[in-house]
Amino acid sequence: MDQEKTPVRLKGVGKNLCIIVDPLETNENLVKEITRLMNELKDQVVDSCVTLDVGTGEGHEDLVTELSGFIKETFGVGSVIRPEKKNKVSKRPVQLEERIRIRDMEQSWHHYSTDVLMLAGRVRSGQRVAAERHLIILGDVNPGAEVMAGGDVVVLGSLKGTAIAGQPDNDENIVFALDFRPTQIQIGSFVAAGLPSSPGKIAEFAHVENGAIVVDNYLDVNPFGRLPWPQVR
Repeated sequence: MDQEKTPVRLKGVGKNLCIIVDPLETNENLVKEITRLMNELKDQVVDSCVTLDVGTGEGHEDLVTELSGFIKETFGVGSVIRPEKKNKVSKRPVQLEERIRIRDMEQSWHHYSTDVLMLAGRVRSGQRVAAERHLIILGDVNPGAEVMAGGDVVVLGSLKGTAIAGQPDNDENIVFALDFRPTQIQIGSFVAAGLPSSPGKIAEFAHVENGAIVVDNYLDVNPFGRLPWPQVR
């Protein structure tokens, strides 16, 4: 079924899931379609925080209350929230950033529930490794091997195979390797193949910039150095 034509759409992966519903559809049909889509995820959303988006219109509180209760009781999610409302006041982004900082510092990222898959060893040709969220390989990824993640892909070794990050549609993730020589990179829906190899072994990372995949020296660019405090990815 074409998800774009249905009254319910899912975006994100695992614990970063957003359920977008058409508030003009009947509650019965919405519940039926949510059940169909969520059953495909099985236990990936247990204890997660799910965003329920009913559009930008006002109201729909009864619908949100009914669907939120149904989703929590049926699929074991930890909580169901609505998207942050946009505000035209210029100070809004600063206020939101401050709330995120306070939340991270008070709750502490040490207790953050995450789904990072860390593997030690060489991923050999013909092997395929997939992670729901971030993937860390303590070793090499050989030519002919494929590593894939819903978030970032980090290879603490040589990356010579295929690396796929930000699945299915997140182009803000990165692919990092201490020795960056992949045969193909994909981030979200962006794909790049035949990337030129740097002389020697250099810690580099691929990211999406201006609608294309760009590879930069990680230490020179220091992509996360400008963050004011450690943030959970």
